[in-house]
Amino acid sequence: MNSLELPILFGILILLIVLSALFSSSETGMMALNKYRLKHHAKSGNKAAIRAQKLLKSPDRLLGVILLGNNFVNIFASSIATIIAMRLMGEAGIALAAGLLTLVILIFAEVAPKTLAALYPEKIAYPAAYFLTPLLKLLSPIVWFVNFFANGFLKLFRVRLTQDHDHHELSQEELQTLIDEATGQLPSEYRSMLTSILQLESVTVEDVMIPKQEVYGVNIDQPIEGILKALQKSPYTRIPIYRGSIDDDLIGILNLRRALPALMRSDVSLKDLIKLTKPAYFVPETTSLNIQLGKFNHNKRRMALIVDEYGDIQGLLTMEDLLEEIVGKLSTDSKSKTPEAIEINEDGSWSFEAGEFVRDLNKEYNFNLPTDGPKTLNGLIQEELESLPNIGTCIRIDDYILEVVETSSNAIEKVKLIDLSQT
Repeated sequence: MNSLELPILFGILILLIVLSALFSSSETGMMALNKYRLKHHAKSGNKAAIRAQKLLKSPDRLLGVILLGNNFVNIFASSIATIIAMRLMGEAGIALAAGLLTLVILIFAEVAPKTLAALYPEKIAYPAAYFLTPLLKLLSPIVWFVNFFANGFLKLFRVRLTQDHDHHELSQEELQTLIDEATGQLPSEYRSMLTSILQLESVTVEDVMIPKQEVYGVNIDQPIEGILKALQKSPYTRIPIYRGSIDDDLIGILNLRRALPALMRSDVSLKDLIKLTKPAYFVPETTSLNIQLGKFNHNKRRMALIVDEYGDIQGLLTMEDLLEEIVGKLSTDSKSKTPEAIEINEDGSWSFEAGEFVRDLNKEYNFNLPTDGPKTLNGLIQEELESLPNIGTCIRIDDYILEVVETSSNAIEKVKLIDLSQT
């Protein structure tokens, strides 16, 4: 090297700094790649992505070849800089050359390229994969030798060198974070739907069922004329048919669409209607919605009666109720609340019927009322007070003040809600 002219030495030094920058940026770019975007690009046939994915399958070998190359060019650059300094200033220039070279490498071969790679990992890592792949093959024996001792050192500290199969799998909470951060790429309604799908596992049929007292059914212990009138008034196509009460003698479920030809006849009888009923389908109240969705499809059913641990009917669930948990309220939903059921008062408070489901209010109005206990406002207040309150009673639950506005003999009928976080 001492025989080479100074311009050539400076050229070699610049080349080595450029190579150092390439190794440094490729290291950061490879490690900063989004694993899921990389998989997508690889499946789409992107050759650079395929190469990068293969390299990342053995991160110890990838880092080995990058650091081997980076350290080699940095040490070589230090030797060249020392020769140049000796030529220009003698032995006094050695310290100055070391300081200047450290600054140059730090700025132009470390911080700047690594920052660029962290900001644009794909633009750096994908082209780098083309020269790292053959370089790894060429230096494979040296890389193996280095990794042998490096991995052995890590094993002394009981470090696991093999990744679990589910290392890159995301938990439900992590998936929720990804959905929340996709602000500019997903419309709000799509984010809401994806969030609802993730929550299906934690929501039970009891949370979304129609309570037994609100189930529309027909008692056949009455003249046929009364039965037909009740069927005509039904807002639903599937109706429970029973004698006396739905708990005592449930006969089955009548599908009005299939029964329409018989109902159009003037001589239709009770016996004809009973023949058209289908046995009821019962589901435990603790069944999660994601499981129930599969059961609806498997059993080719669109309605289920919800029962508790004693077999008593607690309510009714339809496929539409379940889908509403994903897509929101359906425009044809006969249960949609009338304007009279919900009021916004002049002071900014809300007035709700006490039978409103807490989960529905949280979803519709972005409240954060507790959902791990009673399902309705009526139940929430009565559980807190452990008694049926008088009109005007106020309680505070988290950031909400609930005031009893109207009661009946055995339940709260209307509630005024004040959101303190909005005041």
